Amino acid sequence: MRLAIIGAGGMAGEHARQFHALEGVELVAVCDLDGDKAHAFADEHGIPAVYTDLEAMLARDDIQAVSNVTPDGVHRATTLAAVAAGKHVLCEKPLATNAADAEEMAAAAREAGVINMVNLSYRDAPAIQLARELVAEGRLGRVMHVDASYRQSWLVSDAWGRWDQDSQWLWRLSEAHGSKGVLGDVGVHILDFASFPVGDIAAVTCRLKCFDKAPDNRIGEYTLDANDTALMQVEFAGGALGTVQATRWATGHHNSLTLSVHGDRGALRVDLDAARDRVEVCFGEDVHPARWSELTAPPTPSIYRRFVDSVASGINDQPDFARGAALQKVLDACFDSDARGGVLRLEEQGT
Repeated sequence: MRLAIIGAGGMAGEHARQFHALEGVELVAVCDLDGDKAHAFADEHGIPAVYTDLEAMLARDDIQAVSNVTPDGVHRATTLAAVAAGKHVLCEKPLATNAADAEEMAAAAREAGVINMVNLSYRDAPAIQLARELVAEGRLGRVMHVDASYRQSWLVSDAWGRWDQDSQWLWRLSEAHGSKGVLGDVGVHILDFASFPVGDIAAVTCRLKCFDKAPDNRIGEYTLDANDTALMQVEFAGGALGTVQATRWATGHHNSLTLSVHGDRGALRVDLDAARDRVEVCFGEDVHPARWSELTAPPTPSIYRRFVDSVASGINDQPDFARGAALQKVLDACFDSDARGGVLRLEEQGT
């Protein structure tokens, strides 16, 4: 499979490394509006062709697929162009910045018959796949309560660099630069992390906050107005209630995802900091003394592998654009809920 990358930023480098490692994949082109950046990226990753004109790159018949690693605000335009050119697309998350755009992208990909996937990368953790199987098998009984958290601390830690001096972090804090804050950036991950095992989210209440971070909340060209903490109360389609949170202020956590699912016959816990392939469980008679044990999950192919396999087989694996659009509908409801200060059911959105 001959693949091109759209975008030459930091995450694009991860896509390049992942695809380079897969047998049967050839990286043939990269496109970025910044020509110098694109050339440097191509040199680093051994990519032979460089473009600053997306239409010109997509016109190549020998390119079967693209990996779209552009900023969130241009996912729609770049993905629709790729789909219209008949390319299979792996798009970074979130799929779009609003549900209408995401649904348009899903519909376009479906009508074009191209493979379409969104990079919800924590699906790669074997533990979350096993958690889904355990819930589906009824090992927990009826799910009653869910807790999920995504904790980052790059606003208080320099482990990933200086957020106040580096554009790759500053843009994520500025709505004018296309950011939807921590909710749009990693909230999509934790909403998927919670609902992938448990089921669809039917209702949400959300509170967002942007804390003061600089004089007049401005650094250079960046107005620091995007949310950096999100707290959600959710109801799942099956009736369970849950809390979901995402923050950049979790001092002591670099990049931590946790999930607890409690049913009337059992419970499970996933902590990716502790292990990506381990699920703690409390089943059967262990419920009474609250005794927990551990299960080891079998390996899970990466989304990059599954995307390549989908293109080869013609069978679209998950998570597809439809899943990305469904999650975007929840994110939109969160923003609406915060603005309205109340509960917003998804079927009431837009009324």
